[in-house]
Amino acid sequence: MLEAREAGGVRPLSSVLKTLQLLDLLGKSDRPMKLMELAAASGSSRATTYQKLLTLVEAGWLEQTEQGSYRLSLHAALVGETALVQANLGERFAHVMQELVLQVGETASLAVLNGNCVRLVRRVEAQQVAVRADVKVGTLLSLNDSSSGRVLTAFSSPAYRDMLQRQGAVLAKPALLKEIAARGYAISEGTDTPGVQSVAMPVFDAKGACIAALSLVTPASRFNPEVLIEPLREAVRKLNQLK
Repeated sequence: MLEAREAGGVRPLSSVLKTLQLLDLLGKSDRPMKLMELAAASGSSRATTYQKLLTLVEAGWLEQTEQGSYRLSLHAALVGETALVQANLGERFAHVMQELVLQVGETASLAVLNGNCVRLVRRVEAQQVAVRADVKVGTLLSLNDSSSGRVLTAFSSPAYRDMLQRQGAVLAKPALLKEIAARGYAISEGTDTPGVQSVAMPVFDAKGACIAALSLVTPASRFNPEVLIEPLREAVRKLNQLK
């Protein structure tokens, strides 16, 4: 038996794969889904699909709405955030960030979602002027005011944004998020970090999901997004090719 396992003779459990398929379907949906929809999309009977959904609800991965539909729980989001930490994006993306800082002479930051906030996971300081020494790796920023928070929110699914709001998160207005998603970048309000402004863009994984935000940060007195956007866009393009 051991030799069979070492030779790859153990096959995955098809029942588990089909259960996880429901998580994938809900993760790609922009709204909660009904039992009939999930059964049709997964190619399983309603009875079998219901049993799998009940299992996922009991395990804390899903929750059922008052209308009887199913949606991802916050537990799913927390696991996703942990996956980002384990992926060590800050280390993997460090050389691209360093190149960007040398090119534009401004500080670069990489941030990911962390519950109802945004957490900095990598920061490369510009040599000329340090920007806010108290803002460092591990610092939490708001989803509403920071450029990274706005990007991460704008490029998440409506279902995920609804989940954040159910947990008490304050998000930017829908019209602004729609504008950010259309133009591909966000600019900070400046209230999170007085005297400092930033512009951020989304970083995507191989499946097209936004996994991080890359930003350029400058003193408000010399903030000029028109100068920063193209170098930032090129750096993001390089990051997207690393995965």
